[in-house]
Amino acid sequence: MEKLIQEIKRLLSSEENKAFAVNLLMDICTEDTTPFADVSIMQAAESKVFDMLEKALGTLQFKGTRVERRKVNPDIKNHPAYSKLHFTKTAERPEGLSPEETYANRCNLLYFVPGPDGIEKDGLALNAHIDVVKPYYPPRLTDEYVFGRGSGDDKGSVVTIITALKVLSEALANCGMKLKKNLLCMFVVEEETGGNGSLSLAIDKSLKEYYNSILVMESADNGVFPANRGAVWYQIGLKCPHANLFEMSAFIYEQLELEGRAIKAESRHALFPQRPVQTCHGMIGGYGEHPSRICGDVAFDITVGNANKRVQEIIEDDIESALADYIGLYGDKTKALDKATGKPKVDHHYDLTLDGNTFTVSVHGSAGHMGSIMENDGAITKMAMFVRRLFRSKGHIEAVGGGTCSMSLHGEAPSESLKLEGGQGFVPTHAIDEIMSRITKAARNGAANYCKLAEIEASPSVEVTFDKLHNAAFDGDPDSPQMRNAIAAAKEAGIWQDNKPIMGWTVSCDSRIFAGEYPGMSVITSGGGSMQCAHGDAECIKISDMLASALFTAIYIIKEVGIA
Repeated sequence: MEKLIQEIKRLLSSEENKAFAVNLLMDICTEDTTPFADVSIMQAAESKVFDMLEKALGTLQFKGTRVERRKVNPDIKNHPAYSKLHFTKTAERPEGLSPEETYANRCNLLYFVPGPDGIEKDGLALNAHIDVVKPYYPPRLTDEYVFGRGSGDDKGSVVTIITALKVLSEALANCGMKLKKNLLCMFVVEEETGGNGSLSLAIDKSLKEYYNSILVMESADNGVFPANRGAVWYQIGLKCPHANLFEMSAFIYEQLELEGRAIKAESRHALFPQRPVQTCHGMIGGYGEHPSRICGDVAFDITVGNANKRVQEIIEDDIESALADYIGLYGDKTKALDKATGKPKVDHHYDLTLDGNTFTVSVHGSAGHMGSIMENDGAITKMAMFVRRLFRSKGHIEAVGGGTCSMSLHGEAPSESLKLEGGQGFVPTHAIDEIMSRITKAARNGAANYCKLAEIEASPSVEVTFDKLHNAAFDGDPDSPQMRNAIAAAKEAGIWQDNKPIMGWTVSCDSRIFAGEYPGMSVITSGGGSMQCAHGDAECIKISDMLASALFTAIYIIKEVGIA
């Protein structure tokens, strides 16, 4: 074992294998694998990525391997973990596509490495996803990093697995050794939209015969985790006669934030001592790209009867006061530096401009995965605090400026409806149904609070749904044989600190699908990307972190399946 580990380390330190990993990552990141309503675009991009992966897998020195593009099974629609296909909806097709239509020509890529004498049973599975969130932007390379959408989440993990297998196959051949058990690699679609790709594989009972534990690779900062926090994505549809729905949304956000803090306060769990219970507001109207991507910029208008100097002073005072409250709760990210760029997370909090009698407030934050909400900065949350403070000053503004004062999303025409989307994290102390019930109640309370303050007698329509991602939290055995092997491998790879406690991952991913489908099976999450960068505007992976993860993965494989 020690001889083989040293050979793996030698091979991974070579410029040839470093170039293999970097070039493969750059290549697959050139393909835009974000979701599209036209699923033929998705299918074409996925197929191109799979072509590249198959070519890379073809260079490995294992014997008797095979690849398979296994179709996504539309019968997943009957499973509780199924995520509805909202990304297929269009104005012309408001109901979207059926699972049969969506998955008619789409698949996951499987790579099989047989055990001795071709036996493929009860081995180890590895899983990573090729899809990414919007907005897409192409890759670029620096001395230390690969930047680009998916570089960290999760194409970096795809490359990590293949690089680990490459050096492992070479090391085994050089040392005259072979694996005692088989391997199964899953390169899946649609993790970001809810996990339907992995769900299709998890419910495949014939495929389950190939593995009795699984390592799911994600942007996990090279940690090793036996548990995941949960997450649900909410969608709130607002309607109310004679109400300003944008102003109403600010009071809904207030209640969602308060409920999120209450859930966090209740979240006592041994594997989650840091209480990773994030409340993320990703989209409002046409602003934002994804429910679990922190919205980095949003703007709203304040229209008054007479935009005189005194009115502007009142508005500026209110915004500055609300900003001070915001910073008190969430910190000042103009003073926090981004690890990858060395620049402040937020250059400045807002801009205030005037056009005629309309003030525009452009609110700036720092985008990223909802799991990094404390390190980044939510523009929608900040904006809502501004709006609530200004709402309470409307009478003063109208008295000074004359006429009415109203607020609206910048660039969007008044509408009889408004849609809000975001996510709420939670740990295994709470069941997912309770979280959804509490979010629903909070949203309705916020709307009712606004109507009371605005003296609106009509009852608001607040439709809260959770048809997109709805991931239950899970906690695995922190002392399972697989975790012991993973910790030993992490120590060999130099990514484990002896005094570091075993904890759950503060993010949700496809791990929970396998944990839910096969209770008692060890499901471990690891990977080299940084969650602070995932889904962000400067998404990246440090090349040395990716190679360290590949080293961990290769060593974990031989510890878990054994060598002969």
